[in-house]
Amino acid sequence: MSAPRPPLLVIAAGGTGGHMFPAQALAEAMLRRGWRVKLSTDARGALYTGGFPHVVEIVRVSAATFARGGVLARLGVPLRLLGGIASAKIGFLRDRPTAVVGFGGYPSIPALSAAWALRLPRMIHEQNGVLGRVNRLFAPRVDHVACGTWPTTPMPTSAHPVHTGNPVRGAVAERAGAGYIAPGDYPMNILVIGGSQGARALSKIVPAAIAALPEGLRHHVTVSHQARPEDADAVAAVYAEHGIRAEVQGFFADVPKRLAEAQLVISRAGASSVADISVIGRPSILIPYPHATDDHQSANARGLVAAGAAILLPESRLDVATLSGEIARVLGDPQGAEQMAAAALSQSKPDATAALVALVEGLADNTRRKSR
Repeated sequence: MSAPRPPLLVIAAGGTGGHMFPAQALAEAMLRRGWRVKLSTDARGALYTGGFPHVVEIVRVSAATFARGGVLARLGVPLRLLGGIASAKIGFLRDRPTAVVGFGGYPSIPALSAAWALRLPRMIHEQNGVLGRVNRLFAPRVDHVACGTWPTTPMPTSAHPVHTGNPVRGAVAERAGAGYIAPGDYPMNILVIGGSQGARALSKIVPAAIAALPEGLRHHVTVSHQARPEDADAVAAVYAEHGIRAEVQGFFADVPKRLAEAQLVISRAGASSVADISVIGRPSILIPYPHATDDHQSANARGLVAAGAAILLPESRLDVATLSGEIARVLGDPQGAEQMAAAALSQSKPDATAALVALVEGLADNTRRKSR
């Protein structure tokens, strides 16, 4: 007699790192607990699967968005989504999932729709402080809405929100609460991370703002600046012109290490960046990307700002003098910087992955009880 197959978790996620990184964290955790894991995504999302364990089965679905393309492309969106939903239903009937978890984005529609039609246990995870369009659609139709940023709005009255926090990568979790060295008359590190969207504005203003610091501060500063490849040479030239030690790259593979070594972080307010900053516990200047859907990056930042852990600087107020003044305010006040670091840590949810695991396993337990 053959042993029963392990329970199956289907993770559905869209094609951005903001959706895929927390999905990866959950996949890794569920595999360690003996589950099988499938990832349902589209061709764009598949580009982010390099970090997923090789035993995760990648299922590409037909998905589309109304936000991109011309009139003809948008007219074809419903047909593509219907095709993806039909394919997902057939797949679920062949290999019935124990639970389905959506992380947002249009590619999560087929799996969540099929799970709803087949009455499978299901939940969603929203990383940002504002429900995304797809998660807003499914929030009343799932068993749980796991919220990475709290409070998450708008929340339908029939939804069941739970504040889990945003899962962070293992390299970040390993440095949770790393000791903070306050600014002083010795080398100080500034980490600049802009994300893939809107990095150009930071690349234009941040180097000049650091160059405008008082000599007593500027002399001690070393910068790690993540810039788009097409901007990297110009950014490096500004730092070099003013004698500022700087490393400029399109991508830092060791961001967690640089975060742990930083006296100050200058960043967009993407959900993953905010989670990383809070879990390690670092002072930050957050500049929300102004074109983010429903201004969700400002919502992501509000917890750290309210706690006194971060300075919020809208891009409408971003100029060299203002940013330089805020940098000097943090680096010139060691005690205040220490308080900001502690406040950031107080807002962290280092157990976010464990909280998601508990919700998934709770769904499975409820299903087992009902089937008895």
